[in-house]
Amino acid sequence: MQTKKRLNGHTILLLITIALFVVLYAGGCIAYGHKGFSHLQTFLNILITNAGLICVTCGLTIVMLTAGIDISVGALIAMDCMILAVGMRSGMNAVVMVLLVLVIGIAFGCFQGFLVGYLQIQPFIVTMAGMFFCRGMTAVICTEQVSITQQTSALFYAWANAKINIPFGGYINNKGKYMTPYIRPSVVIALLVLVFTFIMLRHTKLGRSFYAIGGSEVSAAMMGLNTKKVKMRAYMLSSILCSIGAICYCLNTMAGSVSQALGLEMDAISSSVIGGTLLTGGVGNVIGSFFGVLINGTISSIVKTNGKLASSWPNILTAALLFVFIVIQSVFAMIRNRRK
Repeated sequence: MQTKKRLNGHTILLLITIALFVVLYAGGCIAYGHKGFSHLQTFLNILITNAGLICVTCGLTIVMLTAGIDISVGALIAMDCMILAVGMRSGMNAVVMVLLVLVIGIAFGCFQGFLVGYLQIQPFIVTMAGMFFCRGMTAVICTEQVSITQQTSALFYAWANAKINIPFGGYINNKGKYMTPYIRPSVVIALLVLVFTFIMLRHTKLGRSFYAIGGSEVSAAMMGLNTKKVKMRAYMLSSILCSIGAICYCLNTMAGSVSQALGLEMDAISSSVIGGTLLTGGVGNVIGSFFGVLINGTISSIVKTNGKLASSWPNILTAALLFVFIVIQSVFAMIRNRRK
């Protein structure tokens, strides 16, 4: 009976997400295998490209579990990347700049969490103000695109170009050269963030508190939980993970720009929802959110590999998937309410 309940709950949404990813990726391999889509490096490139998004999605999943939202993450990434680029161009050490960005993430998250948790202001309003603030500050720091080169920071450049070779899955290219698959350090960081978030949500009191508040804030308060403090910690974690994601994002783009990471908050939200996180809170899993990121990345990779489709197609397909998953979530919610 317990197994049946689990299969009827969010586990089904997770299984649907994983199955959808497998079908999409397998379809891409079948359709574009002759263009190299079936190579292991293609999958690893999806991870490399979306390392920052994985971190952000983990943070946003935490917030959404409490029935909240954070639309400031894309703007925070833009500001962090600009701070990194301008700071290192000015001669600052890469390690110092990375630590500064993490401190900014903690402070920014604490401030937004205080407004949402203790002052009980609507999360959408608070994080929208945070989004405008970060976008504005990015332009204040510098209005031009600032690139990070080897001359700017040899250490950060070395981090960005480091390769971690994979001892299997290689192939011979058209020139007869053996290509060894690899990942970047940003992927390792993103996967560590994923594992940390999964363990924290699954096996700690704080993680269970996020689920409890999202399920019913009143019931959580009656159980003795300090709902204000828990909400504040959720937004603080979101901003910290977002700043870690900004470092990964900057390692990938090697630049700071005012227009950077536009719409990334929507990519993170859609990945969480496609991964089975309920917009109403209380249900979700970062593993599902991870596969949501992979689905979005696979769609973009298929469109790029095709070469003839318009660049707007990933957004169209993501919107369609988002609509489908919201409908599925609504159906499960109706079934659960009827059983109660």
